[in-house]
Order: sequence, then structure tokens, then C-alpha cells
Amino acid sequence: MSAAGGRAVPDMQAAGMRMLPLGRDAVLFEAGDLAGVMALHARLAAAVPPGVVDVVPAAETVLVRFDRARLTSDTVRAWVSAAAAGAAPAADALTPAVLPVRYDGTDLDDVASILGTSPEALVARHAATAWTVAFTGFAPGFGYLVGAGWDLNVPRLPSPRAQVPAGAVGLAGAFSGAYPRESPGGWRLIGTTDAVLFDPDGTRPALLAPGTPVRFLPARSRSVSRSPGPAPTSSPTLPPVSPAGHHAPRGIRIVEPGARATLQDGGRPGRAAEGIAVSGAADRDAWALANRLLGNRAGAAAIEVVLGGLRAVAERDLAVVVTGGWAPVVIDGRPGDPFVVHAWPAGTELRLDGMLAGARAYLAVRGGWDAAPVVGSRSTDTLSGLGPAPLRAGDVVAVGEEIATDPPALPLHPWGLPDVGTDAAPLDVPFVPGPRDDWLTGTARRALAGETWTVSAAADRIGVRLEGPSLERSRSDELASEGMVPGAIQVPPSGLPVVFGVDGPVTGGYPVVGVVTAAGLGRLAQARPGDRVRLRPVASSAH
Repeated sequence: MSAAGGRAVPDMQAAGMRMLPLGRDAVLFEAGDLAGVMALHARLAAAVPPGVVDVVPAAETVLVRFDRARLTSDTVRAWVSAAAAGAAPAADALTPAVLPVRYDGTDLDDVASILGTSPEALVARHAATAWTVAFTGFAPGFGYLVGAGWDLNVPRLPSPRAQVPAGAVGLAGAFSGAYPRESPGGWRLIGTTDAVLFDPDGTRPALLAPGTPVRFLPARSRSVSRSPGPAPTSSPTLPPVSPAGHHAPRGIRIVEPGARATLQDGGRPGRAAEGIAVSGAADRDAWALANRLLGNRAGAAAIEVVLGGLRAVAERDLAVVVTGGWAPVVIDGRPGDPFVVHAWPAGTELRLDGMLAGARAYLAVRGGWDAAPVVGSRSTDTLSGLGPAPLRAGDVVAVGEEIATDPPALPLHPWGLPDVGTDAAPLDVPFVPGPRDDWLTGTARRALAGETWTVSAAADRIGVRLEGPSLERSRSDELASEGMVPGAIQVPPSGLPVVFGVDGPVTGGYPVVGVVTAAGLGRLAQARPGDRVRLRPVASSAH
């Protein structure tokens, strides 16, 4: 019987299963080992209550993320406790995902030698094993497979390859897996599959979702075509399609995108178990304000502009607003303020000059920007490549129909320059300590909240590396991969903390010693390299 269906999960307190807050809207549940994870995940996935956003299994833990407007952490803990103590769900006869494999991998002979067997025997055993997806991570649709009776352990490559082809089948540790797209990787490759492992346009994008049974079918020695995987899958220019499926009106033509400009909306919440990050606007408050000022629906897409420099020509009359970082607006040669709705006549050019403060501005129009949704969102995920490609000169961006109300008659709040972190007045970034702050020494924990940190040049939508004193660990062992959330403060071996952003990975293997709040993450999104930051601990239960 599979681990997911047959292993009992005792009452958490009796079993010593810890429940650790991960910020204000997530809880990490320690299931002990991978079999316990799969059993707990199967119970939770069988009956997910409204308000639970994500249930993300990993190597030894299950992450539950929830909507604080609908649930409390105590309610989530009670649900998980009841599920763990209850009976296993009825075992459905799931249809296995069958992956035809050509066993021609670069490392096949080396792996057989490491395991003390022949390539033929290794292939036969791999193909005969009944595999199950334990969890996903690393990339959208990349499943970590465990095999019934598979007791072989294969070391990863000493140095990861810069490029592993899409469809490559590999082994690492006790896991098998297949790469959904071309990417770097350190697994040892034993074959190739032509199965489409991730289809961003499908109703179920990830073929290998947690709990899915998998069989490898040896293919004959013919050429195997490789799945392209989720490279950038849509562009505002090809074609400009409205939400209703009709061709949307042309809105603007990009003359110069500036340092970087991407379409962003509310992102892709609830997909972390498939390896898909939340993504969306990095400064959620600034993006939401732009839509409110225009009377747009809450989820309408805006253009996120880094450090200004964008120039574009309107191809129809538009109403436009810029929020976020303080970027002076120039329309047809006439200057205007951000946070004010302006008329942008057809044929005229809008220019965002260099920002006086902040790092990201949101350029929004009434109706929102339009592009073909990818996994339910128009957002560009810069880590995975999901969504529209970053804007380039010559791109035409369509206008959508995301109108909810008339624009408000008065400004919604007083605005001003975003905070700039200096030595005298560091940027205040609140965070919830834990769940792995006990991996730091007492001195390091005090330094995390007591030092003034500097935003490094390595700061983008994926994460912000902070420069300062190296944080010393109290433990030298490795942490099994765990679910991540935006705002997670991870401490790698260098000891310099990294705050994950909205495009950050969904799992990670370094200890998370705190989680920046949503408000703090928005402030960090406006921080520039060299800005000074103070991390301030707050309670997990505050509102």
C-alpha cells in the first residue's frame, strides 16, 4: 500500500508533530519523514476548506497557507490536527502518468557503476518501479518521485550543469524526476521523455502534481522530441486578446521600456504545490491603489516599471495614472504628478523620467492592460518564465475591459515620496520571527533584528540580498527542503540573509529565520541598492 494512502498519521501532539508559524498567513507542519508528509498531504488534499490557499508538501513538512480574512491560524491548526488523527481517505484508483522514456542519458553508465550494477539492470528496475509524486519544486511541474521498494541512493553531480535539456529523466538521492524545461540542474541523467510535463494552457498545468502515480515506459531507440516547457508563453503583442476572447483594442506602443518593464496583476496564488510562484505586483499596495484611482476591477493588470525611463505612445485616448515610486510623468511634453489620473490623448507620448524615490512605478490605464492569461494571470514571473515576456521597444500593449466603477472624485489617500532608507532613518521592515530562527546562535538572532542592513545589488523580484554581518548558525547539518512564501528570510551558508520576493522559489533548503510582512515586502520592493534597512520583529497574530 502506498505511503500516501496506507500510513496512519497519529494525533499531532501525541506524535510530537510541531506546528510552526511561517509569517502571518502560513503554518509549517512537521510530519517527521517523507512517508508522513505524503500521508498528511493526502488527508488534507481530500477536503480543503474555503480560505485555505495552498497545501504544499515537501521532504519532511507540509505548508498550509491561508486567507487571514477568512481563517485564523488556530482554525488551520485544528483542521490539520483533525485530518492527521482521522481515517485515511478512500484510495481512489488514480490513472498513472505514463512517461515514455528513451534510456540514453549521459550519466547512465556512471550511475550504474556507482550503484554496482549494469546499465541494463538499472533501466529494468527503474522502469519496473511504481513511482509517486511526493512533492514539486525547483521549477513549475518538476516532481520529486519516490518509488515503491526503491532503496537506491544516487549522489548529485559535484557541480550542476549549466543546461539540462527539457524532458531529461534523472536520479538524485532517493528521488527520480524529469525536467519540464531546459534549465540548470545537478541530477544524474539516465534518459529522455517526450511527455509534456508542464502545459501552462492546460486545465491542470503540471502533469506530475503531488500524489500522482507515475510509470516509466521504455521507448524504442527512436528520436525523442523534447517538450519546450514553460518559456515565456505569451506576449502583449501576440496577439492582444481581451479576457472575453476577442481581439482587444490596441492601447500603446512601447518606444523604450526603461531598465525593465513587465505586466503584473494579482499573480497566481494557490499553485505552489505545482511549483508555481505567486508572482504578481511586487508592491501590492501601489498596484491596488492605481486600480482604485481609475475605477478598475481589483485584479486589473498594470505595467511595473523599474527605476523609470519608460516611453510609450498612445494609440487611442486613455486615462492613465502612475503610483508606487515617485516617477514624474510627462505627457505630450507637459509634466504631471504621479498618483493623479491624467488624460493621455491618442498619438501623444508618455514618458516616466528617472524616479526621485523608490524603485518601482505602476503605470495603469482605465480598463487595465490586456494579454493572454497564463495559468490564470497576466503577470510575468521572472524566475520561471511564465507569462508575458518583459516589454521591449516596438511592443503593442492592448487595453482590457476591467472597469468596475467611475473613478473616485477625490484622491484616496495623501501621497508623498516613498521612504528612503538611510543611516539616520533606516527603512522599517517588520517581520515575524521563525520558524527556523533556532538555527541561529543567540548573537545572530539579536543581530538579525538589531543591525542596520544594506540592500545589495542582488535585489530583484526573486529576492533581496542584504549585506551586513554574517549570521552564525547554531547547527551545521542540512535542512530538508521546505515550502517557502514571499517574504521568507532565508540564511544560506554565507550567513547573509535573503528576503524572497513574489517571484521567489516555492521550496528551499536553507533555514527560514523570519518572514517579512506584506507591508514590509512592499517597502522592500521600493528599496534600491545601497538603501539601509532595519528588520523589526513583530507578533504573528497582529493585524
